[in-house]
Amino acid sequence: MKIKQHPIHILAKAALFAAGLACVSPFAVQAQIQSKTGLPVSSSSKQPAPAPKGLAKVEADPEKEDDFYKLISLPVPEDIILEVGGMVTLPDGNLAVCTRRGEVWIVSNPYISGSARPTYKRFAYGLHEPLGLAYKDGDIYVTQRSELTRLHDADGDGRADSYDKIYSWPLSGNYHEYSYGPTFLPNGNMLVTLNVGWSNSLGHGVSLVPWRGWTLEITPDGKMTPFAAGMRSPAGYGMNAAGDFFYTENQGDWVGSGRISQVEKGDFLGNAESLRWTDLPGSPLKIKPQDVPNTGEPLYDVSKKFTALKAPAVWLPHGILGISTSGLLTDNTKGKFGPFENQLFVGDQGQSILSRVDFEKVKGEYQGVVFPFREGFSSGVLRLVWGHDASMFVGMTSRGWSSTGKELFSLQRVVWTGKMPFEMKTIHAMPDGFEIEFTQPVDAETAADPASYKVTGFNYKYHATYGSPVINRGGCPIRGIVVSKDGLRARLVIDSLRLGYIHEITTAGVRSANGRALLHNVGYYTLNNIPDGDKLNVALIAPAPKHDHEMMASAASTPPANAKAGTRKGTTAKPAPATKPAGAAVAKRVTEMPAAWGEPDYTINMGTKPGLKFAPEQFQVKAGSKVRVVFNNEDDMLHNFVVVTPGSAIQVGELAMKLGLEGQERNYIPQTDKVLHHTNLLQPNTNESIYFIAPDKPGDYMYECSVPGHFYVMQGTMKVVK
Repeated sequence: MKIKQHPIHILAKAALFAAGLACVSPFAVQAQIQSKTGLPVSSSSKQPAPAPKGLAKVEADPEKEDDFYKLISLPVPEDIILEVGGMVTLPDGNLAVCTRRGEVWIVSNPYISGSARPTYKRFAYGLHEPLGLAYKDGDIYVTQRSELTRLHDADGDGRADSYDKIYSWPLSGNYHEYSYGPTFLPNGNMLVTLNVGWSNSLGHGVSLVPWRGWTLEITPDGKMTPFAAGMRSPAGYGMNAAGDFFYTENQGDWVGSGRISQVEKGDFLGNAESLRWTDLPGSPLKIKPQDVPNTGEPLYDVSKKFTALKAPAVWLPHGILGISTSGLLTDNTKGKFGPFENQLFVGDQGQSILSRVDFEKVKGEYQGVVFPFREGFSSGVLRLVWGHDASMFVGMTSRGWSSTGKELFSLQRVVWTGKMPFEMKTIHAMPDGFEIEFTQPVDAETAADPASYKVTGFNYKYHATYGSPVINRGGCPIRGIVVSKDGLRARLVIDSLRLGYIHEITTAGVRSANGRALLHNVGYYTLNNIPDGDKLNVALIAPAPKHDHEMMASAASTPPANAKAGTRKGTTAKPAPATKPAGAAVAKRVTEMPAAWGEPDYTINMGTKPGLKFAPEQFQVKAGSKVRVVFNNEDDMLHNFVVVTPGSAIQVGELAMKLGLEGQERNYIPQTDKVLHHTNLLQPNTNESIYFIAPDKPGDYMYECSVPGHFYVMQGTMKVVK
């Protein structure tokens, strides 16, 4: 990729020494270059730019997502449980919605135009947890747990007269065997994606029957061809603007964090369990589960040695941009939904949010950036479709997959107000860094100031263990900045970029030409390839400042959240040392019974239940008593057990969420006196015991899982009595 060569901004002294001008002030050299180019000049020794005029007023009354994208809830009759599994917009503008309870509803007047309310008519029923819909040539296609089905309305009365099996696949009965789709290909065939199952006894995903963890290609007359393998939980699926097929993946075994991957025939996307079926007829792959390296290196690094493995196009940082990646939707509205044409919107079921993704192809492979977009949905975001008016319909459910949105289900529209948000429109990889494109012109002074930006690279482990902490986190020094004359682009020359790594790019100091702050000031770019092309004039770029070795060493030495965080049931392991915050009189995590105790006064066996719940959800102890809690994580997700002061559960959870990239490293335990006692973050099917003295003051003390998204609903009460 090439761009027009720009004059560069000086970042201090290298140019002076390169030109033999060590006695000349760097600011004098900057002034000379600025006078010739007319462009702002940045310097690593420059003080942060003064706030633009009017900035104080903007900061005092910051703009909100709701100023630009409104959420409008559609009323649903009380006798309809619309736990959305799939949606499709019909040619007449109405919606077809399938529910997890096996029904398909036609929603008329979903735009709530005039005084009329939406109406709901049941089109089909008796299906097995359908999680996807498509429409073609007058028929509705639905993916059930074990079957791709065509629903046909022969007499036009708005009800399906026939349920025609196109193709079916086996089920073992495992609860985790979800099935998604279909997506129509240009050749008329369909793709469906199949979850692996889950084994509590093994603590990881399992493919118990053929093709679990695969994408299948199915013809309209029912012929199936295995298409690609390596999926864990491929809940989101669809095409980008170029017509290439992508799917979204959820954190779990072999998946350090949510991610989006292009899927082509013969691909292996990472989950080894799916490879149990590669010896069956039609498989485009021959590798087996035991062939997959389980080293804990970053996935990209493994893929360069184990070439059957395909790296994702974009990673979504866990706990920051979601915990349960769901549906995706390409913006084909031609600007009617705002300035993001051809980009993708991606849902998150657990955190009830939408993110925004922009891909680019570099050296023939997809990579790109993800930004926050919209939060505050009323349930767990699962499906996205466009209405005929270029509003976005968002279908939601939270049963069994609890979400920050409190409703059991919901159907909402996202409507652009027509007001232009000041955002990073996209980020492009450059031969020597990144170029940020903005939706509106920037203030040249703040955009040219290195203090306005921060770039951090990080990654996740690729291993059979559930999830991953952030690893190999390190700063990427900014060497130079070029702001385009129209103010719509800022090119950053950056050191220490790493292939296959996610790069957090924050722009907190950048302001628009009229002093507005960015609506969202962070993006995460997955750098799979560095483009060819002209670099900025390195002779004018200053020598690299010293790396922040202290931060890098801290990141490297911090033990992973899952390292010795608990013991597998039926096994014995030496407990990890208890943590003791600086200045704390009592350790908040004590994993060995104090010798002076003799025996605990109470032993509480704490477990988990589906739907982000503790079991029990309440227990009682006496003030000042000796308490042992044995926390058994029986779920298929990471959890911790955290005792907090009365009324502070949400506050502690939000502090944990603000830990950002350090969250999982720190077991999502924020440094606050509101946290009284805690376990580490536990892998599925592991346990840990902690010991503590109950508070002297009676009251209702909460316990929670402080993982982002979980803490809103995964709570219980420790009643302390006299």
